[in-house]
Amino acid sequence: MCAQVMVAEDDPRQAEVVRRYLVAEGHEVVVVHDGRTALGEARRWRPGLVVLDVMMPGLDGLHVCRTLRAESDVLVLMLTARATEEDLLLGLELGADDYLTKPYSPRELMARVRTLLRRSGRGAPPADGEPRRVGRIGIDPVRHHVTVGDEPVECTRGEFAILAALSERPGHVLTRAQLLHHTRGIDRSSTERTIDVHVMNLRRKIEADPQKPAHLLTVYGVGYKLAAETP
Repeated sequence: MCAQVMVAEDDPRQAEVVRRYLVAEGHEVVVVHDGRTALGEARRWRPGLVVLDVMMPGLDGLHVCRTLRAESDVLVLMLTARATEEDLLLGLELGADDYLTKPYSPRELMARVRTLLRRSGRGAPPADGEPRRVGRIGIDPVRHHVTVGDEPVECTRGEFAILAALSERPGHVLTRAQLLHHTRGIDRSSTERTIDVHVMNLRRKIEADPQKPAHLLTVYGVGYKLAAETP
């Protein structure tokens, strides 16, 4: 699956390595080296995916990610030399679709790119793509649309993938590893914490009281489920 990919990386040598790997896989690639240029080029060129370095001059990658997410649904794969859990969670909360820590293997980066492009369709919709309703929550896999009652709710890809997966079998528990497979396609226990972040953000959007969820429930020691019936 080929795409238009923008690489925003302030290290020219690293950017060239990434560019060559992407081109070898058939992608059309544009390279920029600072945050302001990245925003301008993304608005002009409208890429399908942005490989975005966090540490860049002008505007950092976090600022760029926040702005891109407010303006479009472009896929964002963030690169960073900072490997703390706080950095990971912040990037995901800002709307990044994936997060890779430096130093990384170009082959791993290409695997992440392929996974994002393959799964950017709509998470894990059913084969027929029919809209479904679980309690007050409506999920339309084709339109990537969520409602609570009659009110639309904006969800990131990761959040939507979790709702889509859980809504296939209301009341059935999925582990974090299973949900991670739906959101990223890569079963890595070191990143299962990201599922908790998506769930926390989802509860803010779909629950009347996020501290006392009635829809998206925790099954302690196991994972999460979508309540088949809600009060």
